[in-house]
Amino acid sequence: METNSLISIVVPVYNEEEALPLFYAQLREVLDSLNREWEVIFVNDGSKDQTGGILEELAANDPRISAVHFSRNFGHQAALTAGLERSRGEFTISMDGDGQHPPKLIPEMLRLAESGYDIVLTQRMEAEQHSSFKKWSSETFYKLLNKVSDTQTLPGGADFRLMNRQALDALLSLPEFHKFLRGMVSWIGFRSVILPFEVPDRLAGHTKYSLRKMLRLASDAVFSFSMVPLYIGLSAGALFLVLAVIEAVYVLSFWISGNTAGLTPGWSSLMFMLLIIGAVLMIIMGFIGVYVGYIFQEVKHRPVYIVRSGPEKKEQKSGE
Repeated sequence: METNSLISIVVPVYNEEEALPLFYAQLREVLDSLNREWEVIFVNDGSKDQTGGILEELAANDPRISAVHFSRNFGHQAALTAGLERSRGEFTISMDGDGQHPPKLIPEMLRLAESGYDIVLTQRMEAEQHSSFKKWSSETFYKLLNKVSDTQTLPGGADFRLMNRQALDALLSLPEFHKFLRGMVSWIGFRSVILPFEVPDRLAGHTKYSLRKMLRLASDAVFSFSMVPLYIGLSAGALFLVLAVIEAVYVLSFWISGNTAGLTPGWSSLMFMLLIIGAVLMIIMGFIGVYVGYIFQEVKHRPVYIVRSGPEKKEQKSGE
């Protein structure tokens, strides 16, 4: 493989005006030390601060920098997708622009890729200072996802990864509207290796990944890669069918024995059973509703994002 092949860096950003100049300085220092051709594609995910202006200034000063600006905030996965679709490199590295994906790992990622790996995944080594809730919720999420899904996702995985051109083209051929890229990268296969890293502190500002966004990502992950919620509903229905048969046999035993006087009307038990059955039916309908909603959003064929300004995405090869 040619040592001078182009390297593409994809960086989604949202309201990172404080961290962006510091991050770019770190990234530029590492890329210049490689003595190779490179490009950086920043994707402005509808930022409301001065992020867009900073990106335009960086792009004006260096032709190797390009900035894609969304018409509004479409989310982290959409921003990553936009950058990946515009990547021209033989190797493409996606990373966040807050400094928690250290650029100093790039040379090691390239070394692993050139040794024969198609994908270099990174795995966060949780630091002690991270909140116990965040650590517990992350561990619980990946355990649950890997139990209910046929596709195994790396616990502690991040969207900080390297992909060669073949793997990236395979990933971009997947047309999902609700994208969970960590799971999709695992699903396409290819030879991969894991590179652990310790997460440094943010360069500036605060995280933009709210609890609502994390729950939305978790929902996309579970409902996009698993049919288990529907099976849970079927299992609950089967359980209550068995209980109904047992109850029918129990009542018939009084009639067969002629001891109908022993049948005491039970208002509370009846209401209890009705509430439980109603709850189970509502849960089942909810699961079905979510899947139908996902199908509805897929069949509308709306774009994952809309670009206000920036370079056009790279055309896919025929047959993909």
